[in-house]
Amino acid sequence: MFEVLVFVYENYWRGDAIPELPQLERKLSAHGFEPQEIHDALVWLDGLNVAATNTEVPEELQEQPALQAADSMRVYSTKEQDHLGADCLGFISFLEGSGVLPAAMREIVLDRAMAVTESPMDLDELKIIVLMVYWRFGHEPDALILDELCDDTQDRVAH
Repeated sequence: MFEVLVFVYENYWRGDAIPELPQLERKLSAHGFEPQEIHDALVWLDGLNVAATNTEVPEELQEQPALQAADSMRVYSTKEQDHLGADCLGFISFLEGSGVLPAAMREIVLDRAMAVTESPMDLDELKIIVLMVYWRFGHEPDALILDELCDDTQDRVAH
């Protein structure tokens, strides 16, 4: 499924620029993706659209006051902790602390991550989900965050 999502991300400029799901299904099939992968990705994308439809994400990650108090904290359920694992939760915390993942987008990321059946979630898969959420709202993360989302961190050398 994640290969299909990456293909969609790379080939459609914005989340609102993709064709209707039946037409997208035909295009993905023509590119050689397996029917089950296509189905899973389309169900996931539909869930992303539903989650994002009534969510107002800050414009350019608006520098306006957040709806959430500065001293508030998101408490993860046991199910979320088990499904996401420490690496994924740490990465979400990093993005929030960096000021690039507002609470509304974080909740959509969590919703879409919990929709993935594989458990525990792989950090690389979570990064794809974060990219897809940005994509759906038509935001491109700044270069450093995009590098963090797309770069393979295993080969990095600490300075």
